[in-house]
Amino acid sequence: MTYTVNCSILLTELPLLERPAAAKAAGFDAVEFWWPFASSVPADAEVTAFEKAITDAGVQLTGLNFSAGDMPGGDRGLVSWPARSSEFRDNVDVVAGIGGRLGCKAFNALYGNRIQGEDAAKQDELAAENLAAAAEGVAGIGGTVLLEPVSGAPAYPLLLAADALKVIRRVEAEAGVVNVKLLADFYHLSVNGDDVPAVIESHAGDFGHIQIADAPGRGAPGTGTLPLREWVARSRELGYGGYVSLEYKEPRETAFTWLTQPLP
Repeated sequence: MTYTVNCSILLTELPLLERPAAAKAAGFDAVEFWWPFASSVPADAEVTAFEKAITDAGVQLTGLNFSAGDMPGGDRGLVSWPARSSEFRDNVDVVAGIGGRLGCKAFNALYGNRIQGEDAAKQDELAAENLAAAAEGVAGIGGTVLLEPVSGAPAYPLLLAADALKVIRRVEAEAGVVNVKLLADFYHLSVNGDDVPAVIESHAGDFGHIQIADAPGRGAPGTGTLPLREWVARSRELGYGGYVSLEYKEPRETAFTWLTQPLP
């Protein structure tokens, strides 16, 4: 099984730039991050330090989020946010630069919350335009833009796989891009009440990425009730060939012990 460690939610006891080396020491060769900078267009020195932490650790960066705003404060992306659209477009260039230098090809674009006072249809129109621009921005490095249903954010409109797929089809039809794919986060889909086995049966071969955490609790596999190994195995049987991201909450000391234990 080819796992990648999400170093924005795991190994958080360590400073961010020390986490790639800690993932390597734990036996992994791949990592991914949410947007790791305080601003959408960080200083060159910040970018260089981040890239050096990846290369010095000897791991592959397999995924990187576009800037999503203040995540701890409740933001969930800039894609559909009218007041920050130009900021998102500027961020695309930074993301593509990092991806090109580090060989990363998967980039998660969080859709964004509904903004009070903004017309939802106008937000969706803007999102389609920005997703197309992001797709074009990373196409030159062979990149794929990922679109993700999310739980726990009441104003976030993409809850089910069908919601994200509807947006993806719109972008494909209106802009002609083919490198926007579904990010199948089995935790979010399950918590939101989606039929995860049905999603896998219908779309596994077209998943752009898989992320896993158990439910309830968003802990490591085995801490909840989700048949994660079964779902991943079925996804692979149906054609998914990419990484599986470990994107759960678990203390560093026990973060990966489930890998050596049988699961229900």
